[in-house]
Amino acid sequence: MIQTVIFDMDGVIVDTEPVHKYAYYKHFEELKLNIPEEVYTTFTGNSTKNVYQKIKDNYGILTEVEELVLRKRALFNDAFDTKPDLELISGVRALIEDLHNNEVQLILASSASMSTINRVFNRFELFPFFTHIVSGENFPKSKPDPAIFLHAVSLSVAAKEHCVIIEDSTNGVKAAVAADIDCIAYHSKNSKMQDLRGAKFFISDFADFKAKDIKGLSF
Repeated sequence: MIQTVIFDMDGVIVDTEPVHKYAYYKHFEELKLNIPEEVYTTFTGNSTKNVYQKIKDNYGILTEVEELVLRKRALFNDAFDTKPDLELISGVRALIEDLHNNEVQLILASSASMSTINRVFNRFELFPFFTHIVSGENFPKSKPDPAIFLHAVSLSVAAKEHCVIIEDSTNGVKAAVAADIDCIAYHSKNSKMQDLRGAKFFISDFADFKAKDIKGLSF
């Protein structure tokens, strides 16, 4: 029986990816960088710090990573605060509330910074449902490195075999597999270019998924 669900955030709980993409490409424009779409897609699931470290390594940018991160974060925050149509992924709030009401522990393990996580959780009043929040900014390597999920599962009330991760990215699914934690892949319009084949279970609409369905999963 599943007792703990570990959620990714971007693309699973809230669709901030368009805002992130806007902020990144606005910054790329300032830096006079031409980042192809196929390269940008590989950044999904990485922390902002790791994205800019890759950009520095591959494009010869001299600016320090910390400065690059702060500029992108400022662009993201401005866009986030002025975007009135930013909403939770359809059906996910009902699922979160249903899991919580059925005494399933919820943990967030997101590559996003704590400042971004706090903005999302404050805006949508999600803090009461989650026992722990883990940010990728606290780890030297991003997904697909399993460190963030290994830490998240160490906070679980249950053993690893009674935990499941919900992810929507190639790097996230790979991280779950590397951590040896079962994974549910969420198919969304933003995950079309993501390889989710390492997951054990696939869903495309949270509205069709209830707490009893997750608790009863057997991998």
